[in-house]
Amino acid sequence: MSRFLVQGWCPGALRPMLSGDGLVVRIRPDLGRLTPAQARGIADAARAFGNGQIDLSARGNVQLRGVSDATHPALIEALTALGLIDPDAEAEQRRNILVTPFADAETLALAAQMQVALAQMPALPGKFGFAVDTGPAPVLSGIAADIRAERAADGQLILRCEGAALGAPVTDLAVAAVALAQWFVAAGGVSEGRGRMAALIARGAVLPGALAGRLAPAPAAAPPGPGLRAEGALLGFAFGRMQAETLAALAALGPLRVTPWRMLLVQGLRQLPDLLDVIRAAGDPIRRVEACSGAPACLQGLAPVRDLARRLAPQVPPGKRLHVSGCAKGCAHPGRADITLVATAAGFDLIRNGTAAAQPDLRGLPADAIDLKGLF
Repeated sequence: MSRFLVQGWCPGALRPMLSGDGLVVRIRPDLGRLTPAQARGIADAARAFGNGQIDLSARGNVQLRGVSDATHPALIEALTALGLIDPDAEAEQRRNILVTPFADAETLALAAQMQVALAQMPALPGKFGFAVDTGPAPVLSGIAADIRAERAADGQLILRCEGAALGAPVTDLAVAAVALAQWFVAAGGVSEGRGRMAALIARGAVLPGALAGRLAPAPAAAPPGPGLRAEGALLGFAFGRMQAETLAALAALGPLRVTPWRMLLVQGLRQLPDLLDVIRAAGDPIRRVEACSGAPACLQGLAPVRDLARRLAPQVPPGKRLHVSGCAKGCAHPGRADITLVATAAGFDLIRNGTAAAQPDLRGLPADAIDLKGLF
C-alpha cells in the first residue's frame, strides 16, 4: 500500500498548495460562473505566471499549475483585477458553494443568499461544503457536499444533510443553513479541525425539530455528458486538463459555467467547437477513466499515471469506471470504482469494486504489462 499525507485542507488562490510542478492555485469562480473577460484573463495568467496548464476540479473550481513563489504575487494582482480574489484566505476557504451549472435565475438568487450567509457561519472544517441544486431534479447528488439545498417532488425548497435521506422544508434558506451549520458544530461534528456531515449523521446524531428531515428530494437526474443542451454547449476534458489556449478560445464563444464533472458549459453556444483538448462525444472512452496528476507533477505520486490511463481507456466498457491513482489517497476519485489501479514503490496494485485505500486483489503489476481485458 502506498503511503500518503492527508493535508486536511484544499488549495486556494491566496493559500496555494505546493506540488511537484510548482504551486497549485485554485480559483473559485463566483457561483461557478466566469465572464468571457474573466476566462480570458485566467488563460493569460496561466501562461504568464504558471506553466499554461489549467485543471477543472471535482468541486467546480479552476486550478492553475506551475506557479512559483516569485510569480504568485503578480498572479494574485491579475486575478484581483478580474474580481476573482476574496478579501483573505479565511473568506476564500468559506466560499465552498457548488451551484448546479443548469441554474435558473431563482437558483442563482438562492445561491447568492447562501453565499451571504457564510459570514454568519461558525468555524467549519476546510473541506466542509454546500450545494445549491434546486432545479426540477438534483444533478449534483454524486458530488460530495455537507449541506444541500434541493427541491422535493412537489417543488418545495428543502435543506438536507449529506448522509440523510430526507430534508427539512425551509422558507429562508440562509437562516436555515446557518442554523444547520451551528448544529453541526454543537453536535460534535468537528474534531481537530476536521469533520464531515455524513460522518456525524452516520454516528446517529439527531437533528432538532425545525431542521429534522421530513421530505425526500425529487429523484436525481443522471450526470450529463458532453453535448448540446438548452443552456448551451457542454464540453469535456480528459482528466479535467486543458491548455490556456483552449480556455482563451472558449472565452471568445460566450460566458462559461464551471461544472463538478470536469466539464465547462459555454452558455448560449449552439454548436460544439472543434478545439484542442475538448471532448465533444458523451461516449468517448476517456470519460470512463479517472486519473490524478501522478508523478512527477504530484509530490505524493509514486508513478506517472495519465499515459497508462489513456492506454487502458479503450478497454473500459460503457457503464464501468476505471480509476488510476498515483497513491492510495485517491484524490481524483475518492469513491469506489469497478477497477482501481494504485501506484506503489513496487508497481501498481489492482483493486476491484473498491477505493484506492482498499485492500488490493493483485499487487506489484508493471505498468507496461497491465491489461484489463476480461476483468470488468
